[in-house]
Amino acid sequence: MGGSFDAAKALDAEVVMQTYARKPVMFVRGEGMRLYDDEGREYLDFVSGIGAVNLGHAHPAVTAALCDQASKLVHVSNLFYVEHRAELASDIVGLLGGGWRVFFSNSGAEAVEGAIKLARRWAGVRKPGAFKVVSLDRSFHGRTLAALAATGQASKQEAFAPMPEGFVHVPANDLVALAAAVDDTVAAVMLEVVQGEGGVWPLSDEYLRGARSICDAHGCLLVIDEIQTGFFRTGPAFAHQASGVVPDVITVAKALANGLPIGGIVARDEVAATLAPGDHGSTFGGGPAICAAGRATVGALIAEKLGDNATQSGAYLRERLQSIADATRAITDVRGAGLMVGLTLRNPIAQQVGATALERGIVINAIGTDILRFLPPLVCGKAEIDTLCCTLSDILGESSEADAHS
Repeated sequence: MGGSFDAAKALDAEVVMQTYARKPVMFVRGEGMRLYDDEGREYLDFVSGIGAVNLGHAHPAVTAALCDQASKLVHVSNLFYVEHRAELASDIVGLLGGGWRVFFSNSGAEAVEGAIKLARRWAGVRKPGAFKVVSLDRSFHGRTLAALAATGQASKQEAFAPMPEGFVHVPANDLVALAAAVDDTVAAVMLEVVQGEGGVWPLSDEYLRGARSICDAHGCLLVIDEIQTGFFRTGPAFAHQASGVVPDVITVAKALANGLPIGGIVARDEVAATLAPGDHGSTFGGGPAICAAGRATVGALIAEKLGDNATQSGAYLRERLQSIADATRAITDVRGAGLMVGLTLRNPIAQQVGATALERGIVINAIGTDILRFLPPLVCGKAEIDTLCCTLSDILGESSEADAHS
């Protein structure tokens, strides 16, 4: 490694809170699906900033929109009207077919916090006494305290106990358990259509339709967390649209401005109307520059038909990974939707596989001990998938051979 990487690593260790186990690389430039480190080495990116860079790196339309607006006006607060804010909200509402309103925040976790507040405010008007949120085991909704309480992973909560009260977790794809958990004290059910951080576990369409019916029967809101699945990651604009289910509230973030920090609560008109001036706010959310970038992002995703590519390339990626599974027996399960794909390894070697892939110029995400997650930019094509799968096949083949001789 060159001096630039070493200096940055040493300074990071000295002055940055060590809340991440960083990988031994420093990227300094990106273009489409490719990243380049400080020594000029090229990598194929199958993480895309954890699903945030759906258009690929340095997309010219986003760069131009951001630079143009930044040269004029970056921030004025939410006390004033902003043209790009209203236009971006209109773009999002257009993807859903009308009848929705948007509140912009800075991140996905902030959007989840806002959705929880909205659910409790709505329940205060429509269902007095209801305040609980039911979510799923293995879910992930963010790192702030209420979002963490909604997250169904005890290992992420234990160090920060006690969690805020009012959060209940049930197993995924189990309508009997969900029905048993929803009563007069529940304000909302919060679901990810595909549990991304938990290991890429899709919910069935039957489960989503059943959840909608349970919420309707008990007068509580159905909140769909589309922070990772949104903006064509799984094919349609939002993952829930494939099931035909219409939620009451949607949380968005990540790819909305192609990697720039933004989030949002999207709520049906009548639900959004329960929030009055002063009920909720965000200093930076919905600023002129970030919303200009968001408008360019949504426009390019539609113009380049990247939802169609996510569907086609995602199917090809799962097919190629299944071929590796059949050939090496190192993989026990391949799953996902669109270009949101996960697999389970037979042995607990996910971290080693991720590290070896990085050494060979492929950036992938290992979750826990035995799961690999693939979230490439939606410009990903067969050539990049073939390169990934050839590399993985080599690594897993070598692993299986070593295992056989141990």
